[in-house]
Amino acid sequence: MSIQWYPGHMNAARKKAAEQMENTDLVIEVLDARLPEASCNPMVEELRLFRQRPCLKILNKVDLADPAATAAWNAYYNAQEGVTAYAMTTKKPGDVAKIPDLCQSLAPHRGVPTKPLRIMIMGIPNVGKSTLMNALLKKKVAKVGDEPAVTKMQQKLYLGKNIILVDTPGMLWPKIALASDGLMLAASHAIGSNALIEDEVAVFLADELLVRYPALLTARYGFKTEGMDGIAVVEGVAARRGYRQKGGDLDFEKASHIFLQDYRTGALGRISLETPETRAVRLAQHAAEMAAKAAKAAAIAAEKAANSARGKRGT
Repeated sequence: MSIQWYPGHMNAARKKAAEQMENTDLVIEVLDARLPEASCNPMVEELRLFRQRPCLKILNKVDLADPAATAAWNAYYNAQEGVTAYAMTTKKPGDVAKIPDLCQSLAPHRGVPTKPLRIMIMGIPNVGKSTLMNALLKKKVAKVGDEPAVTKMQQKLYLGKNIILVDTPGMLWPKIALASDGLMLAASHAIGSNALIEDEVAVFLADELLVRYPALLTARYGFKTEGMDGIAVVEGVAARRGYRQKGGDLDFEKASHIFLQDYRTGALGRISLETPETRAVRLAQHAAEMAAKAAKAAAIAAEKAANSARGKRGT
């Protein structure tokens, strides 16, 4: 299943962000700590690198992520030039309170009355940007919801006298190259429900957890996972919870929804869907698949050209 979701307002938001980047000193990119690279918008990277702006990559929802995976991602991002990684949760005021000083350290030449520090907060839908804005300013200035794409327009706000914050709408990108990225984003509720089939997303998630966290499945639902695949896991959830349709068949759709909710809320435990190592493997696999497709297309084109040449000689 290849999931794509790029509503019209996101294209407008991208253009606005490109205009605003010229007058920005620092980018805060909010990532989902459970899938940092899958939730990293390549358009954000492109825009900030074009203007050579430093970046504070916030690994948000760290309370839902695997601590070992988060430590690996922190090291991965901190090794990049102009980037500082910070794993946190907006549920802890102490975590939020450290952000202004981290921003100041990335742009030490700004942050005085004559040169306020101008920060643009960016990220994918439903990753927690608006909640972060509200927590930073200690008041409700941004609309928060449990659905992707709640924020539709930019807004500029002041954090004290010397810091200006620009909140941007959640943006995805026009084409998600890796199918697994789309499925991870869908599982984590970053994609509108009209662009996905929950049953298929739940099966993908179950297959991932069978490989990474089988013990958490057993602890939550009480069944052994040996010999199971993703479909069997969702069916097991339906059976254990008594989700049945009229006639007695298992209610796979309801079980899929509940299973995804258990992951999203942390009821399943602290889970990360990728690490720097697994990301490298997925990228290598994708590159190999693209190379194979290109080679096949070139072979077909060459065969057509040869057949055409033979036909012309025959006439």
